[in-house]
Amino acid sequence: MRSINMHEAKTNLSRIAEEVAAGEEIIVAKAGKPKMRLVPIEGKRKNRQLGLLKGKIHVSPDFDTPLPQNIIDEFNGMNP
Repeated sequence: MRSINMHEAKTNLSRIAEEVAAGEEIIVAKAGKPKMRLVPIEGKRKNRQLGLLKGKIHVSPDFDTPLPQNIIDEFNGMNP
């Protein structure tokens, strides 16, 4: 990892971008104080595989039936 000043970064942006893309990390400083770190973008994300859990999860047929009133009351703090 190396450090460069802001002026050098602006003047040589194309060359610096190529170096970063090749894997080098570069710190850009202004008035001697680090302001940013240039790092390469990680590899492409893998696409999600749909249906990965097909047949492994079971949803009960009564999944969306209303809850009994006493449970609703307890949830709302009405029944200690």
